[in-house]
Order: sequence, then structure tokens, then C-alpha cells
Amino acid sequence: MLETIASGLDALGLTQQVPAQAAKQLAEYGRLLLEKNQVMNLTAIRDPLGVAQLHMLDCAALLTCPGLSPQELAGKTLIDVGTGAGFPGLPLKILVPQLQVTLLDSLNKRVDWLNEVISTLGLTGVEAVHARAEEQALEKGWRDHFDLVTARAVADLRLLSELCLPYAKVGGLFLSMKSVDSAGEVEGAAHAIKLLGGRVRQQTDYTIPSTDVAHRLVVMEKVAPTLKGYPRRWAKMQKDPL
Repeated sequence: MLETIASGLDALGLTQQVPAQAAKQLAEYGRLLLEKNQVMNLTAIRDPLGVAQLHMLDCAALLTCPGLSPQELAGKTLIDVGTGAGFPGLPLKILVPQLQVTLLDSLNKRVDWLNEVISTLGLTGVEAVHARAEEQALEKGWRDHFDLVTARAVADLRLLSELCLPYAKVGGLFLSMKSVDSAGEVEGAAHAIKLLGGRVRQQTDYTIPSTDVAHRLVVMEKVAPTLKGYPRRWAKMQKDPL
């Protein structure tokens, strides 16, 4: 896993931009993930090569997208909504230590495990928080607050936008990790994105090193505060998407 991650970071042109220990920390994170996955359902990917490529390097590739280099992200605040096993928030923290990261998830067992990983890796400036995204976005100090909001969840962009855009400050960005055939989904979410105070700034396709797997990063800029009343309750979002 370590060799795959190290060569992948080099192929992405990131080796000189990230800490020397980053590849080793990502590999240890992957080892902890596979170990815990034997007793808790954290990932459908169950082999070291797959974890290295489809989790760690997939997340690392975001740093090659325009405006998202390690130097440009240093010192910013990021919230990873529906973080699951920590992707992409935790790999980004490892690769950009100056990034201040909050990992948000609704399942307490995952949050407890993530905080154990954070402690084991000796990371600071990152915490995992147990909360429902649609509820926490209404809290003072969370709404319209973060420089960056990330989501890797497999959900319709209309739902993801309603869950995530409220967290971004005006001038901040929502980074949604999608498939390369997501053009129709992005188009279908145009009304929701505008209503929630966002606009699509760019869409960047990338290929994970040593694979033929291509993904797309949809970047939305927050241009106005999110209107009061959003996000709605989860059941309402699902029943009546924007």
C-alpha cells in the first residue's frame, strides 16, 4: 500500500508539495481501515491495492484541480459532510496539515473510530463530530462558516447541495466528487444550486494514477448566504428535491 500511494503521489506531481511522512500516514490509515472493516462496514473495497488507489489517491487527486493545490488550501477551514470512513477529509488533512478539518457523520460508531485514527496518526487540527448534516447546518458557528465543504457521498446533487452549501461561507467552495457522466445531474441541480446561494464554477475530470478510473470534481462557489429554511428535514428533501 505504501509503495502504491508514494508512486501515485509522485505521478500526481504532489511529492514535493506534501509532507515527507504523508504517504506513510495514508498507508497506516488504510491499514487501520481494513482492520476495522472486518468488524464494521466502513468500505466495500477490501484489498490494500484498492484502498490505496480508489480511496487515498482518489482523494489526493483533488489537490491537482485548479485552485486546490496544497499551498492554496493551507490555513483554510474544511468540513467533510457525510464523511463515512473519512473520505476525502482525512486524506486531505494528512496531505495538507495546515488545513483545519471537521469530519461530520451521523453514525456515532464511525465518528468514534475516526477519532481513534486521528489520535493514532498524531494529527491535530482535525476532529470528527457526530451530527445529522441537515440539523447541524442550522447551528450558529456552522452555517455560512467554512472555506471548503466536501462530499463524496453517492447521492443526487440536488440533495447534496441542500445538505452542503449551507455550510460554505460566501466566497467559499463546495467540492462534490462525482462520476464523469454526471453532466445531466449537474444540469438538473442548477435550480437548487442557485436557490441555495451557489453557482457552478468549474468541473474537472481526473484519472487515478495506475488505473483507468476517471472521476469528476464539481466545484461550486457560494455567492450568497443560504436562505432561511434550508436545509429542510431529510424526509422532506427526499420526497421533494429542489
